[in-house]
Amino acid sequence: MVQKVMIDPNEVTMLLIDHQSGLFNLVKDMCVAELRNHVIALAKVATMLKIPVITTASVPEGPNGPVIPEIAQFAPHAKYVARQGQINAWDVPAFVKAVEETKRKTLVMTGTLTSVCLAFPAVSAVAAGYKVYAVVDASGNWSKMATDLTIARLAQAGVIPVDTFAVIGELQQTWNRPDALDYAKLFGEHIIPNYQLLMESKAKA
Repeated sequence: MVQKVMIDPNEVTMLLIDHQSGLFNLVKDMCVAELRNHVIALAKVATMLKIPVITTASVPEGPNGPVIPEIAQFAPHAKYVARQGQINAWDVPAFVKAVEETKRKTLVMTGTLTSVCLAFPAVSAVAAGYKVYAVVDASGNWSKMATDLTIARLAQAGVIPVDTFAVIGELQQTWNRPDALDYAKLFGEHIIPNYQLLMESKAKA
């Protein structure tokens, strides 16, 4: 039997962790506008593919700030799980329960900051038996060095580091689908601006 190595969108739950306005001020390894765009793209594709989304925030009433509004805007079906100060979202029984209730064993996960908010639950979920894809460019960290170290840690723990464009392409699976133009628009608006130029050139031709 051939082992399945590509993501099956019907087996995925998306975890968008700690994408908060205050924490975004600490991001130095990438442009915050780019990070925000990647999170929006993931929220949109989750809605397009009816993928369950679970969000949470680290002390949102404090300086970390509220979750960015685009997640609720573009993934209105997202479930929010409150925390009582736990740094690792996986230490929250209600968060783990929300993941378990989806009955899906593949997690597409993001978190700000990458070295903590993403890394801690990612390695914990792998230890709990989940297949985890960590979307690094939809996370954001306080330094490039911290991100590089985190990617090494994640890979050693069995987490699969990916970028937003790759994971959405893997979820999309084929251009031979009725909503193909929606994916092309998504790439052009939120991930690769030059992709929009390709579409415009094709339309003009």
